Amino acid sequence: MNTGMTTGRKIDRLTTYLQRVGNRPRVLLRITTDDGIDGWAEIYNHGPDLAYPAIIEYIADQVAGIDASRVAYVNQLLHQSARFPQGALGLAAIAAVDHALWDIAAKSLGVPVYQLLGGAVRDRVRVYAGLYDAPDVPELRDRTAALHENHGVDAFKLSPFRRDLHRSRFGLVARELGDWFGEIRAGHPEEWEFAFDAHGCLWEPRQAVDLAAALAPNEPMFLEEPIRPEYLPAWGRIRAEMTVPLATGESLYSPNEFLGLLNVQGADIIQPDIAVVGGLTQMRKIATLAEAHDVPVAPHNPLGPLATAANVHFAAATWNFSILEYKPDDVAWCHDPYVPVDGHLELRPDRPGWGIEIDESALAHDDWVHWERKVPVRKDGSTAWM
Repeated sequence: MNTGMTTGRKIDRLTTYLQRVGNRPRVLLRITTDDGIDGWAEIYNHGPDLAYPAIIEYIADQVAGIDASRVAYVNQLLHQSARFPQGALGLAAIAAVDHALWDIAAKSLGVPVYQLLGGAVRDRVRVYAGLYDAPDVPELRDRTAALHENHGVDAFKLSPFRRDLHRSRFGLVARELGDWFGEIRAGHPEEWEFAFDAHGCLWEPRQAVDLAAALAPNEPMFLEEPIRPEYLPAWGRIRAEMTVPLATGESLYSPNEFLGLLNVQGADIIQPDIAVVGGLTQMRKIATLAEAHDVPVAPHNPLGPLATAANVHFAAATWNFSILEYKPDDVAWCHDPYVPVDGHLELRPDRPGWGIEIDESALAHDDWVHWERKVPVRKDGSTAWM
C-alpha cells in the first residue's frame, strides 16, 4: 500500500492496449484519475512485449490512490520498489507511467507539458529521418528527396553496412562504406546531414575507429553506437582516436551510467531514449549531466506518436537538445501526430498535455504483430551481435 499524500485527484486505474507502430508491436498505457482525466503513453518494445500488461497490473496496485500530480514522487517510488536496479522491462514500464502522469498533470492545468518544465527554450524541434538501411544511391536519392519535398527534412540516418558484416573481411566493409558515402555526398545537396548507426554490432574498438576513418572524409553528422555499451573505458579510447562525432546512449539506462560515459569522455553526443531510461523525469537528469560536460542530447526515438510527443516536450524545454530521431510510421490510434514541417516539429502551445489525441475507438480491438530480433550467425557457427 502506498503512503503518498492523496489530497488531489487520485490515480484510479491503469489500462493497457496491444497495438502496433508500423511493423513493430507496441503496448499503450492509459492512466485514468478518479475525476476522469486520462493520460497516455507508449511502452518501448524491448522484446518480450506481452510481459508488459502483467508488469503494469503489478504497478497499478502500487500507485492506486496516489495524487496524480506527484509525478516525481511516483517515479521515485517505482524505482525504489525493486530491491535491485531496474532493467529494460521495469524502466520501460516506469517510463510509461511517468509519461501518462505528465500528460495528466498538464491537462489538469490546461497547458502543454513543456510549460511545467519551465517553458520553451526553442520555438520548434529539428528532426532527422531514420532510414536504417544502406540502399543504393539512386534509391536513397528518391527517398531523401521525397522526405525533403514533403516535410523539409534535410538530415538522415543510415546503416553503415553495405555487406554482411559477420561474413566479410572487415577492411572491405569499411572501404565500401567510405566509397558509398562519397557517392551519397556527390548526389545530395552539400548542406544535408547524414549519420550512420552501427547498432552496437561491433565489439572490437579498433573496428569502430576504422569505420569512423572511412566516414571522415565526407563529414558525417555522427557515427552512432559502433561498439557494445558495456565497457565504458573503450568509449573514451575510440573517441580519442576518431575524427568524426561519436554518439551513443540508447542502451544505457540510468543517470549513473550516463555519468560514467561522460566521465570517460566517451561521447560527443548522447542519445538517451525517453521510453527506456525511466521517462521524462529521468531524462531531464541525464540532460543536466550532459550539459555540465558540454555534451548535446540527440534522443533515440524510432518509436510512435506518443513517444515522439514526449520527446518534443523534452526538447522544447531542454537547452542542450540538438536533434531528434523521427520515424514516419502511420498508426490507427492517433490521427494528429507531430509531423515535420521544414524539417522541424512545431510546438502546440494551445493544446494541453502531450498535444495529441488518442482514438479510443481504434483501441477496441488488439492490433498486435509479433516481432523478434534475429541473431546473426558467423561462418564458424558462433553467434554475433546485431
